[in-house]
Formats: sequence, structure tokens, C-alpha cells
Amino acid sequence: MATAAATCWFTALTSATGPSRYSLTSQRFFATTLRRHSHLIAPNSETNQNAETHAAVNPNRKSRTSKKPLPSSPRISSAQKEAVGQRFPGTSKDEVHFSRADARGSKTGRSQRNQPVAFKSFGLQKKGNKGGNNVFDIKEQQAETGNFQDAAFLNAVVKVYCTHTAPDYSLPWQKQRQYTSTGSAFMIGDGKLLTNAHCVEHDTQVKVKRRGDDTKYVAKVLARGIECDMALLSVESTEFWERAEPLHFGRLPRLQDPVTVVGYPLGGDTISVTKGVVSRIEVTSYAHGSSDLLGIQIDAAINPGNSGGPAFNDQGECVGVAFQVFRSDEVENIGYVIPTTVVSHFLEDYERNGKYTGFPCLGVLLQKLENPALRACLGVPSNEGVLVRRVEPTSDASNVLKEGDVIVSFDGIRVGCEGTVPFRSTERIAFRYLISQKMLCFRFAGDVAELGIVRAGSFTKLKAVLNPRVHLVPYHIEGGQPSYLIVAGLVFTPLSDPLIEEECEDQIGLKLLTKARYSLAKFKGEQIVILSQVLANEVNIGYEDMSNEQVLKLNGTRIKNIHHLAYLVDSCKDKYLVFEFEDNYLAVLEREAACSASARILKDYGIPAERSPDLSEPYADSLGVNHPVEQHEFGDGPVSNSEFGFEGLLWV
Repeated sequence: MATAAATCWFTALTSATGPSRYSLTSQRFFATTLRRHSHLIAPNSETNQNAETHAAVNPNRKSRTSKKPLPSSPRISSAQKEAVGQRFPGTSKDEVHFSRADARGSKTGRSQRNQPVAFKSFGLQKKGNKGGNNVFDIKEQQAETGNFQDAAFLNAVVKVYCTHTAPDYSLPWQKQRQYTSTGSAFMIGDGKLLTNAHCVEHDTQVKVKRRGDDTKYVAKVLARGIECDMALLSVESTEFWERAEPLHFGRLPRLQDPVTVVGYPLGGDTISVTKGVVSRIEVTSYAHGSSDLLGIQIDAAINPGNSGGPAFNDQGECVGVAFQVFRSDEVENIGYVIPTTVVSHFLEDYERNGKYTGFPCLGVLLQKLENPALRACLGVPSNEGVLVRRVEPTSDASNVLKEGDVIVSFDGIRVGCEGTVPFRSTERIAFRYLISQKMLCFRFAGDVAELGIVRAGSFTKLKAVLNPRVHLVPYHIEGGQPSYLIVAGLVFTPLSDPLIEEECEDQIGLKLLTKARYSLAKFKGEQIVILSQVLANEVNIGYEDMSNEQVLKLNGTRIKNIHHLAYLVDSCKDKYLVFEFEDNYLAVLEREAACSASARILKDYGIPAERSPDLSEPYADSLGVNHPVEQHEFGDGPVSNSEFGFEGLLWV
């Protein structure tokens, strides 16, 4: 069975392990089907180089050590497996893996037991390892070529040393043991450096070192673009910038253009140069950000540690940033570079807003219209257009578009029936490319697009505001530390993709996984709140075995998010706290007894506080406290097999 891995590379020097979640596509694919097909690979520490390295798999994002073989899952139907094969042709229908490298060492204790079983060791592979290039053969693939060895712009490429401390999502009041990693970055002027977001994720300390220097300088992370996998660093030391020449960005390359990747990968301590050509330019799945943006495929070797390093053209201009690799038994030399168009969007977004706000989207699920009978039935006269199947309630498009509409143009550009638009002179590219780029300029949150649609056989034009997607279950936690609330030993926390990865899908359950992957947020701020675990005490006798259950109501009031739950608990004057879960399961606590037991439970389990700091802030209800919320207003929409990632469907 072919195992593929799309690897976002940065070398790991691991002092301890830490979780890393990386997803690949903008649509959430089922956990074992497409969700785990993209990951970011984690090499071992330099002090542990004889050990088998780890890899992180997340078809849509994550880097973890595998401690046991992947168990068979009865949840994956043949239709879902077929979806994998259609989305990734040429690979096994059972597994398609994208990977990127974070640093991890061996896990111990509870963290070890909770490792996602789909993640296997990668990084420094042992000789004879099936299905991958041997990392010990890196020296055969890398060389400092003659005309590049003394080039001045090589001095702008630096090595990044990062210490990471990731949250513990199962025990959200604490963090996991720290680990270290190395990657690459480069100077862009004005005291700033660019690297990959996954190189500095959950950072507690970042240091950089210039080529030929023996001094490491402390760097500060100014901004992270999770979905585009970019991060902006600054170094205050004036000594670091002496005689520094920043790199200059070049145009988007063309097919077969030469490209040179520079960085600090495994295999040595000095700078490394590999050469190749541009193989393909198209909308690509970004493993770290679980988004679909423009990407450049190259055949130059990209290895752990190259992440964040620049890719040059023959004129010495930076044409992109190395960030991930596709690995499989059936393919070789498939690396990916973030093009300068995406990099420039990230930088301009930061300059405009003082922070990264994200790439906008339309917020609709589309179906291709390649079948003539389907187009005729919908009243589409020509060979064009895509069908609107679902509209996200949180998107502005929900005010103007309806299910059954056919989008035939976007800002005057005709949309083909296969979901593509013209790109450069003789090429076509996925329609969603237009969402982030308008002709020669960029789109940002709040921009307006003009849609040409066919509705009930009649053509009309509409305007829609573009904004970043609102995920019911987030791929990454803003601020780093997850929210939590402890009520008499009952631990509540919002469902997130990192929590799913940490707990493993078998412990989450099919119903909750299905909601996490395919339900849509009905309003901004909505969360799926779950009872993560119960800290045993006499006040909660009988509930000790409950875990990973969605809580729906408290004393008859529908719960909107974790902050709303905390507000309901604090304002409750009833004798009992009645928690209603899925399948009409009840947990009832005597309110005064629960309050008096809380301090003792926290002391017994060594927990510093009964809630996360964010829940101590006053609760602000975006819908209004008295807004009536019905069952169907929450993310419980029906899910069909046709939304498991078939080639004819796409989110934009």
C-alpha cells in the first residue's frame, strides 16, 4: 500500500516532544480518509539521530510520533476511500500522506498513549526504509554549486533555532514538555526575516544565526499566517544586520524555469544548495494551514531544515519559500514552494492591519457542471459555471446566494464548467485562485466581488463581501492555550482539531468526528463544547467514565460556546445543574455541593484554576442574551457521502 507524505520540512533538534497539527485542504476531510493524508514530518533531535525519526500526518495537518500501527477503522466506507483515490490519483486509495517536519522526541506517559496512530517516524530514516528517500543519502542530492557558492545573496539566508512549548489539549490548564527544532529564514529588509509558520509554532524562544557566524541572536515573531504557512520575524541587534543585504522578490516563474533552493537541512551544519526546475504551478493544498492557495511544484530536493528557506531564479531573485514535500512509493522529487504572490499578500496584510487577518473566501460549496444534462436542467446555456450546493451561514454570500444558483463569472472572468478560470496566456487554474487575487492586485478581508449567476434559468449579477472562513471546529487555537471550565470535576472545553489529534479519533467517536469535519457554524462564535473528562470525586459519582461527549444544554438553555456555558453556570440560581448531552444523556449536580467541592477537587488534582483566564472576562453574547436559539440553528446539518472530498466538489 502506497504511503504518501507531503512534508513541510524543518529540522528537529528535540529535547522533548510536542504535538503539531497540520491539515491539508480547505475542506475538512474525514479523519482517516483524507484528513490524515497531509502531515508535516518531524525529524529526531541531533542527540538522537540513531533513533527512527518521526513523522506527522494530518491530511489536513499534524506532526506526531506513531507508537503503534494504525488500527483498522470500520468508519471508512468504500465511497470514502474512492474519494481519496480521486483526489490524489496515482496513489493508494487507502492512504495518501502529506507531511512536514517538526521536531519531536519520544513521548512518555499519557501523551505517549494518546499519540495519533496514523503518524509514523520520518525525518532521519533508517537505511532500507520502504517508501522514502533515505535521509542519509542527502549528500548525494545537495551541493553548493559553483556559481552560487560565493553569491552575496546566500548571506541573507539564516538558520532558525526554535524552542516550542505546545498546549496540552487534553489537560488544557497545562502545557506539554518543550522541544526544539531548526529551520531556515531569510532577510527581507527593514530589520525583518521571513520563515514558515510551522517553524515557529508555539514558540517560547526563537534564535537565528547568520552564515559563517558563531553567534545566535534572539528573534521576535511579529506575525504568523497559519493558512499560508508564513511567519515574520524581527531581530533588534544592530550587529546582526551589519553588512546584510536583503533579498529581492522576483516574478512568478514559468514551467521549466530553473530554481535553486537554499537552506539548512539535515546532513550538515552549513548552508545547502539544491537545484531543479519548476514542474507545475497550481492551487495547492497547504498542509500546515489546511487551506488551498497558489503553490509552485519543483523537483529540487527539499529536506528537513529547508522549511522557510528561499528559492531563487537564475537572476538571484527570490521566487518563493520552501515549505513542504510530497512523499510516496510511487513518486519522487515533488517539493513545494510558496510563491511570491502569496508571500506578498501576507506582508501587505501585515502592513495594512498591523497583524495577519487571513485570506478571504466566498463561503460556498461548489459542484462542477461537466455533465451536459445537468447544465441543461439548471438552465445554463453554455459550457460554463459551477453549482452552489451549500452556503456557509456565517459568510456574506448567505445574504445573496442560494443553493441551486450557478456561478458563471467572478468579477467579469468566466468560470469554466470544471471549476477553472484562465491563468496567464495558455493555462487555466482553479476558480478559488480568484478569491485571493484580483488581476494584478490582492484581495483582503472586506473586499467586494461581483458574481454573475444563473438562477432559475435567468442571468443576474450580485455583489458579495469576501471574508475569512469561520470554522466551527478550528484547526489552530488562537493565543495558543485552549479554553476550559471545570464544574465539580466535570472538565468542559471546545472541540478543536488539535484536541482530536491528541485524543485520537477512536476516543472521540464517529458522531462527534462527523460534526467536526462537516458541520457549519451557524453564527460567529459558535463552538462545539464537549465534556473532555471527569475528575473523580464523591460529588460526581456515576459520571467518572464520561469523556468526549458534546454538552448541548444547561438547565434547558442551548449552549452556544464555552464562554456561554461559564456564564450560565455563574448565573444559575436553581437547586440543580442539569447538563444535557447527546442522545438525551443527563448529568445532574446539586449546585451548592458542586460549588463547595470545586476547591477540593482543584487541590487534589493540582489544577491552578477552575477556568481559563479568558472565561473570567465578562460574557458578550453576539446574538443577544434573549435571542431564541432553536436546535436546528446549530452546526448539526446533514452530511452526505458526496461531501467526503470527491473531485467534483470544492469549497471557495
